[in-house]
Amino acid sequence: MLKLGIVGLPNVGKSTLFNALTSAGVLAANYPFATKDPNIGRVKVPDPRLDVLAEIVQPKRTLPAEVEFVDIAGLVKGASQGEGLGNQFLANIREVDAIVHVVRCFEDDDVLHVMGDVDPVRDREVIEFELALADLSTVEKRVDRVKRAAKTGDKEALAELPVLERAHEFLKEGRALWHAGLSADHLALLKPLSLLTIKPVLYAANVLEEELTGTQSPHVAALRDAIAASHENAEVVPFSAKIESELAELPEEERADFLASLGLDSAGLDRLIHAGYHLLGLQTYFTAGEQEVRAWTI
Repeated sequence: MLKLGIVGLPNVGKSTLFNALTSAGVLAANYPFATKDPNIGRVKVPDPRLDVLAEIVQPKRTLPAEVEFVDIAGLVKGASQGEGLGNQFLANIREVDAIVHVVRCFEDDDVLHVMGDVDPVRDREVIEFELALADLSTVEKRVDRVKRAAKTGDKEALAELPVLERAHEFLKEGRALWHAGLSADHLALLKPLSLLTIKPVLYAANVLEEELTGTQSPHVAALRDAIAASHENAEVVPFSAKIESELAELPEEERADFLASLGLDSAGLDRLIHAGYHLLGLQTYFTAGEQEVRAWTI
């Protein structure tokens, strides 16, 4: 099962997105730190191919693939030093496959921004810094243990230590590890640590309704440019938390017409999941029989 962890600053639409994706009805409020405990929800992956198979085979049950979303408390600048609710909640997303970073890309005087103005490029850097410092703590603990083992001549420790030291060099500056140009072998050595800054990132850009079908938001354009310039392994998925909330309240059979009335051919959930599969190189495998037709993520 694909697992995605949702992060972002307060009041950018994180919990609203989670509510819409999972219909979980968690608290989503216009003030910082509305989420104290992680919210976890599973979503069935929409796939018309599965529907076609089920129509042909007529099984007793049809089981779509699922995606698990984990929504944690909003981070703020200085979270690693205890600002806001701190960064202790990041432990809840260390085991996810990729990170969904919700970024506010719309202007609205009625919705407060925790840093005053809307600047998704700055917000991206703030979250990167906080994730890097969280990883730094993990790496520092590992370095201490590996150094002791390396002194005894342990071959695995001797191979791991220079990789850890390189990681430490970047993290202490608040830089994510995708800046470090680590090889596949080096990443394999770091994998047991479940570091956040080596995970692929999906930037969920929360935009106004008209910016989904019309001219690209200048904030989204700036975010895309910043990501391209940094060579980060990431994708940007524009969505409207407002539209997704309205869509989630509609009966299944009315959703396609609602999207069509807005000039959209898919929901934000569909685009987000598709981008996640693409980013991670995942595919869907189908099995079919009299008992069940099932979609598997591989």
